[in-house]
Amino acid sequence: METYGNVLLIAMPIFLLLVLFEKWYGWKKGQDTVRIMDMVASLSSGVTNVIKDVLGLSVAIISYGWLYNHLALIHIEDAIWLYVIAFIALDFSGYWIHRIQHTTNVFWNAHIVHHSSEEFNLACALRQSISVYFRIFTFFLIPAALLGVPGNVIAVVAPLHLFIQFWYHTQHIGKMGVLENVIVTPSHHRVHHAINPEYIDKNYSQVFIIWDKLFGTFKEEEDTIPPVYGITRPAATWNPIRINFQHFWLLIKDAWRTKNWNDKLKIWFMPTGWRPADVAEQYPVYKIENVYQFEKYDPHASKALQTWSFIQILMVLLFVSYLLANIAAIGSPGMFYYGLFIFLYIYSMTELMDGSKWAAGWELLKCSFGCYLIYSTQGWFGAERFIPSIAYWVSGYLLLSMYLSISLSINRSVSVPSESKRS
Repeated sequence: METYGNVLLIAMPIFLLLVLFEKWYGWKKGQDTVRIMDMVASLSSGVTNVIKDVLGLSVAIISYGWLYNHLALIHIEDAIWLYVIAFIALDFSGYWIHRIQHTTNVFWNAHIVHHSSEEFNLACALRQSISVYFRIFTFFLIPAALLGVPGNVIAVVAPLHLFIQFWYHTQHIGKMGVLENVIVTPSHHRVHHAINPEYIDKNYSQVFIIWDKLFGTFKEEEDTIPPVYGITRPAATWNPIRINFQHFWLLIKDAWRTKNWNDKLKIWFMPTGWRPADVAEQYPVYKIENVYQFEKYDPHASKALQTWSFIQILMVLLFVSYLLANIAAIGSPGMFYYGLFIFLYIYSMTELMDGSKWAAGWELLKCSFGCYLIYSTQGWFGAERFIPSIAYWVSGYLLLSMYLSISLSINRSVSVPSESKRS
């Protein structure tokens, strides 16, 4: 946990700088693919995922350690080959997990947030799930266990394998010649994120494109078919926490409402998007029929709100950085209170971005909880050792945040999508 936190402490500012560079580069070239509010929402989603992972809020049903201890047939001694095999095994596993997530109703909920942006840029790569509490697909790493790859090697390679998937989430890199036959490129991944009928549910590979070509899910990007991004049932919110559970909540409601007892069970394991006939007729859900004729989610946001939202996400990243750097010292249960504060922060901030009528209430709750943490820790989780006046600085920021956020919430005029599009 602490090691992973230290890795993230280095990775986060690098990712942020690359996201901002892409924004500047697109503006300079007259092809800006990064909307401010969408970018802030993506960064917010990345923060929630970081907090969940660092706090260890998930359980592996079958641990890799168990597979290794019971299935290893040989033990490779060469360190280089161990890491190579681990990387390939993770990529093979990733392909099948990714494919299952896209094609099965219940597992789509764990991945939907990653596709929820209606843009395609480096920021959307950071939209990662917080809705997975039980990891059940470890068995896809059986090849690595059979070859005797130790768990500590998997633990080192896994973050590298994840981070290396960041770079190809961009529209600014065209096709890459011979590399198109070997690795996943931006062109391949643009197809994957597209909702065009010709592209949907293709190119599941994560690093090596060979898996799609082997298992029949490869599709090349065509010049005559520009990709359109998002999900066919639009999220219609900037709030990553809500996005993470929208699909699951729909499944629960559909399972409850259908009169067919067979459908109550079947719905969870049917292809993604399937709904019982009686429920679909009585409770229709908005779905994009023509991908070239739909309005992107874009509630009115003044320059002041956009600027404040960007400042807010920078402050969140500062708070998170302190947690990552001091998680061992903060310990339990302090780190869980800290994590709850970050989740309240994200929820409050993105509700304001959405123009929610509850935004002011969430802001009051966030600031009240922050003040309670200042009082209970007599500072800010040990930061007073470095900055004796930290309690005053954090208190001042929380009061400023409450004033500005509530003022913007009261004064803004928002164009809200119809209820049918929010379902």
